[in-house]
Amino acid sequence: MKVNYLVLVRHGQSDWNRKNLFTGWKNPGLTDQGVSEAENTGEKLKEQGFNFDVMFTSELKRAQNTGEIILEKLNEPNLATIKSVNLNERDYGDLTGMNKDEARAEFGEEQVHIWRRSYDVPPPGGESLKDTYDRVIPYFESDIMPELNDSKNVLIAAHGNSLRSLVKFIEDLNETDILKLEIATGEPIIYKFIDGRFTRA
Repeated sequence: MKVNYLVLVRHGQSDWNRKNLFTGWKNPGLTDQGVSEAENTGEKLKEQGFNFDVMFTSELKRAQNTGEIILEKLNEPNLATIKSVNLNERDYGDLTGMNKDEARAEFGEEQVHIWRRSYDVPPPGGESLKDTYDRVIPYFESDIMPELNDSKNVLIAAHGNSLRSLVKFIEDLNETDILKLEIATGEPIIYKFIDGRFTRA
């Protein structure tokens, strides 16, 4: 029985993460801590004997750089890499670039909490988690699933909310449970893919 793997990795800390800013589709680079987190992820995957056939990532450099660092650790720097805006982080619209504490002061803590933690209420000009899910999952089904069905090992280096969307789909989580899920930096989420079914490794 052929077993192949899907591995999801959230990018390491970015400069705007460090400054507590809503980042969304803006394009800050990794901090030194973020580079270290990506290196640690690569080391973990190397220790477990992983190699990949293709990497998917977003159009944002913090995810791309994370993936590149992991592939360097795995001695696969020239691996085929596919970049897509569909794997971008959730777009925070008018909140983008705002300090999260300043946003709470301006809009109220309860309102900011609703924008951040509800499933289908977007911030002004931005996306809800549902909106993010609705662009990530069709892309996953049309472009990534065929690679898995072709018995390839797939690495996805992306963002907290695009990866939460994937976990919701893969594990069939409800809207309440997905809101509780935190995707940690530096901790790969590993799925075995066997006979068309995913199981956590």
